[in-house]
Amino acid sequence: MELELERIGWSGYEAALETTVCQEETLESIVPDACPDVLRICDTEGTVCLRDKTLQEGRVTISGSVRAALLYLPDGEEGLRRIEVELPFTCPVEHPALTPEWKVTAVPRLQGADARLLNPRKVLVRVSLAVWVQAYAPAAAELCSGVQAPEEAGIQQMVEPWEACTVVCVGEKPFTFSDELTLSGSKPEGEELLKSRAILRCGESKVIGNKLIFKGESQLQLLYRTTAGGLCTAEFELPFSQIMEISGAGEEAVCQVQVVLTSLDCALDRGDGRTISISMGLLAQAVVRDSRTVELLTDVYSTAYPLSAEPRSCTLHRLVDHGEREAAVREILETGMLAQEVADAYLTIGSVSRNREGERMTLGAEAGVTVLYRTEDGALTSVTRQIPVSCPLELPADTDCSCLCVPAAPVFATPTAGGIEVRFSLGFSFTAMTGRAVGTVAAVHLDENAARDHTGQPSIVLRMVGAGERLWDIAKAYGTTAQDIMQANALDEEPAPEGKLLLIPRKR
Repeated sequence: MELELERIGWSGYEAALETTVCQEETLESIVPDACPDVLRICDTEGTVCLRDKTLQEGRVTISGSVRAALLYLPDGEEGLRRIEVELPFTCPVEHPALTPEWKVTAVPRLQGADARLLNPRKVLVRVSLAVWVQAYAPAAAELCSGVQAPEEAGIQQMVEPWEACTVVCVGEKPFTFSDELTLSGSKPEGEELLKSRAILRCGESKVIGNKLIFKGESQLQLLYRTTAGGLCTAEFELPFSQIMEISGAGEEAVCQVQVVLTSLDCALDRGDGRTISISMGLLAQAVVRDSRTVELLTDVYSTAYPLSAEPRSCTLHRLVDHGEREAAVREILETGMLAQEVADAYLTIGSVSRNREGERMTLGAEAGVTVLYRTEDGALTSVTRQIPVSCPLELPADTDCSCLCVPAAPVFATPTAGGIEVRFSLGFSFTAMTGRAVGTVAAVHLDENAARDHTGQPSIVLRMVGAGERLWDIAKAYGTTAQDIMQANALDEEPAPEGKLLLIPRKR
């Protein structure tokens, strides 16, 4: 007959896809009639905004736009001017098993942007994108934790504890931030806002009940033209705090929260030259993992009847490490002409690489550093350099690691002998997991019509414990119990010493 099993069930999500898709977008744009002819383009920077994630059978499509700000010198006029060009993008990612029930997180990053002058009234803008995509498939399992059987059946069960970490929730929450900011008294009044960028970081997250509370900040950087015609920067730290509804997570759950821009609008009040209105659309994407100990039936036999167990293998994942590591960089950017003054400096970051050597995993990223500066003769120009940045982690060889890299702070840049010294830090946010196949029992069949016959067996057997052998293995082989062996040999606990000679009593 088939014995009734005690079962435990869990449901959540399984990490099914992680990839970074790189693509380029180009667009020809006409200079607006209100703007003067372009003499020379000095700098091009873009802001990526995520618009939508559309799931279909076998495909997810990530869409959004890049708003590129072109700074140029006008023909026949003084002062730096600005043109804004919007480049939409659509990024498809295919997976044969993907369905609309999957959960997807997406983080688009700008790897680089540049513009070429086609004629004084037309420019060609090119942007390079890296979109980090993670997809999670709904998963459910029912595992055996024990057997229900009468005492006379002589059922012996091996139930072992295992640590299991699963993705219990993948959620998102859109929210907005708006405020009016005022330039400090030490800053000159503004005539025109030229560029704006936001570095988003989520520094704290906590599960309380069925809510995920997360906090972070947006580091807003502005470049503007002063009323005197010069260039000036301003920085603001804008904190945010939000609550997201989740389910299935305990208060010790580990949360990975990524916040991305969906819109960014900044406007300078020319009436007073000191007030800046800002509005940001933000999307928080959360992946919540929870760990628990599960008791699984891994082996079973009977001392009274013939028994067959149907095996089943399952993979249990364990969280190895989770957090953020910062990598600091200091470099000298060589310039063809001596730099007199730095006007602006910023970073772009592409995909993250992972290289392993034994127990060490090295995360790497290419940071594109751009500095806008004035030369000794007053000319405005820029220099861009790709700088490789690495972050070593000590992780077991069987560990899988997912990672995203973001700027940890604004770039510091200053003229120095031979060029421009730049200093910056990158934050490598990572989650390291390992999986192990565990053999469990799926079904148990007991033959009640054929009692186990112990006649003819010696009442006591002498048996030496082999290397790595458990009392369970010995008891199962001789149709007795580990408790009987321990009692016959005056053993207080397992394991028995290797090489020890044991008395194996016959089960009566």
